[in-house]
Amino acid sequence: MAAEAKLSHTAAMILHAIHAGSIYGFSVMEKTGLPSGTVYPALRRLERDNLIRSEWEKQSVADKELRPPRKYYHLTKTGRATLEASQRRYPLLAKLFASPEEEHV
Repeated sequence: MAAEAKLSHTAAMILHAIHAGSIYGFSVMEKTGLPSGTVYPALRRLERDNLIRSEWEKQSVADKELRPPRKYYHLTKTGRATLEASQRRYPLLAKLFASPEEEHV
């Protein structure tokens, strides 16, 4: 897979964080410990490469919580396949980022 060959450690960390439930930028930063100057450009690249997709939450939801709207990220089918490949390339990341399914086992 072409995406697997060029997947950086940072991008793999972000895919793992999204899969584990960190689905907006700041939560990805909290989960990975990466700074915003690393996370947001990487999210744009991952979206450009069709590994994730994004959508803005409704303004009314953000207004109820008195904050700006969040941009939510989700893995695409290609992103899930790349995540699985990254687990072979970076095996320790799977241990650092427990997926929602693994937390309930």
